[in-house]
Amino acid sequence: MPRPSPTKTCAVGGRTITWRERWARDWDAVRSCSQRCRRHRLGLMDIDLEATILELLGQRAAGATICPSEAARAVGGHDWRKQMEPARQAARRLVAAGEVEVTQGGRVVDPSTATGPIRIRRTR
Repeated sequence: MPRPSPTKTCAVGGRTITWRERWARDWDAVRSCSQRCRRHRLGLMDIDLEATILELLGQRAAGATICPSEAARAVGGHDWRKQMEPARQAARRLVAAGEVEVTQGGRVVDPSTATGPIRIRRTR
């Protein structure tokens, strides 16, 4: 019987990291899912995006959703499109923290594997 694979959440991108044999000795030290995440450290913009998502959701009715682009526009200003992937990463980190859910078509989805348009709402 195969043993269950432990998982972690990437500290930067918020994606799920699945255990690999080559990480057997270093599993406790693994913090990021990729080279790109390893090079990128969380900055003020990332923290602002998380706070903005929570603030925007706080201004909405219970169960209401927002699009990550709303947070990107609020933080990124005129150049908001560059903030779309960081906004999705912020949403994934908030999902890992248990504060929000990511939905597609009204159903909760795994943000690590979701492609296409997503919506963010407070955890019920």
